[in-house]
Amino acid sequence: MRRWFLILAVLILAGCAAPGRSQVTPTTLQSPVVDPLQDYGPAPELTNQVWLNAGQPLRLADLRGNVVLLEMWTFGCINCQHVIPSLTGWYNTYASQGLVIIGDHFPEFANERDLENLKQAVKQLAIPYPVAQDNDGVTWRAYDNQYWPSLFLIDNMGHIRYKHVGEGDYQETEAAIISLLVEN
Repeated sequence: MRRWFLILAVLILAGCAAPGRSQVTPTTLQSPVVDPLQDYGPAPELTNQVWLNAGQPLRLADLRGNVVLLEMWTFGCINCQHVIPSLTGWYNTYASQGLVIIGDHFPEFANERDLENLKQAVKQLAIPYPVAQDNDGVTWRAYDNQYWPSLFLIDNMGHIRYKHVGEGDYQETEAAIISLLVEN
C-alpha cells in the first residue's frame, strides 16, 4: 500500500495524469487507502517571541486547521542549508492549500545567537517562510530534539504525525505532507 501511495505522489509531483483523470493535483486528490501516519501525540506549543518573516509570533493553537511543518535548524549547519530548497519548494507549492512551514532556529555556535546574523542568513538563504529565534532552546527541548535538521509534521488538529532527522527522504516527506493535506 505504501508503495502505491509513493507512486501516486510522484505522479502528482511530476504533473502526470492519473488513469481516469485529466490532471491530478493535491486539491483534487482523493485520500488514497494507505498505511496511516503514526500519531505521536499533541505537539508542544510554540512560545518563541522573536520571529522573522512573520508579522507576529505564531502559535500552533492559532494554526489549527492547517498542516504545519516545523523544522529545527541552525544557519551554520550545511545539512540544514541543503534542506532549505525543498522546504522553500513545498512552501511555494502547498502554502495555498494549508501548509504552514516554520523554521525554529536553535544556534549551535555563539555567532548564530546574534539576531542580525540570523536576519542576514534568512535573507541570504532566501527563506520565505516564518523563522523563530530559539536561542534558549525552549522549543528545541519541548520537542525532545537532538539533531539539526529535524522535521516535524503537525496535523490540522495539532498532533505530530511525522518525524524526520537529517537530509534526504524528500519524496517520503512530501508524500506525508500530501497525505496530511488530503486528511485536512
